[in-house]
Amino acid sequence: MSGTGTPARVVIAEDEAIIRLDLKEILTSAGYEVVGESGRGDEALQLVEEHRPDLAILDIKMPGLDGLQAAREITSRFQTAVVLLTAFSQRDLIEEARDAGVAAYLVKPFQPRARQEWAIAEEESREASGGDRAEDKIATRRVVDEAKATLMDRNDLAEHEAFSFIQQTAMQKRARMRDVAQQIVDGTLTP
Repeated sequence: MSGTGTPARVVIAEDEAIIRLDLKEILTSAGYEVVGESGRGDEALQLVEEHRPDLAILDIKMPGLDGLQAAREITSRFQTAVVLLTAFSQRDLIEEARDAGVAAYLVKPFQPRARQEWAIAEEESREASGGDRAEDKIATRRVVDEAKATLMDRNDLAEHEAFSFIQQTAMQKRARMRDVAQQIVDGTLTP
């Protein structure tokens, strides 16, 4: 969800229609608004330019522009977080994705943790206004992971329940997930 309480807006670019449909269903059920879909990287870039989404989820291998090329364009021109999906987990692709400014890199088939990565990437995109984004991302992930572990230990929650509590509380309080997570770690916020 975006900071205004409205659903985070997402563009999906995946050349396999079944995976694209699954992604849309997962995102919609998680409260995201899918504002554009494509099977081509060049069309994804046009959709991002047209809709200015909070998040773009791109497959690496697509016709038109590949996901890395599209990611470079998107991160250099727009305040949109990019998550790359791929069936490959090769080290060089991960490094290229990082260099392209990608917020997260997920290997297909994606797991429920993907929802957490999308939410953190979207929040970080909204907050990006200077500073060292890489350090901010690492700090956010660390405190969110620590808060999840705390909730799982203290409240006997499953990982997805712990993350959902953090995300929902942040939306209700109109606060950053990072701040909510820190309160959980500090013991000042409990379910």
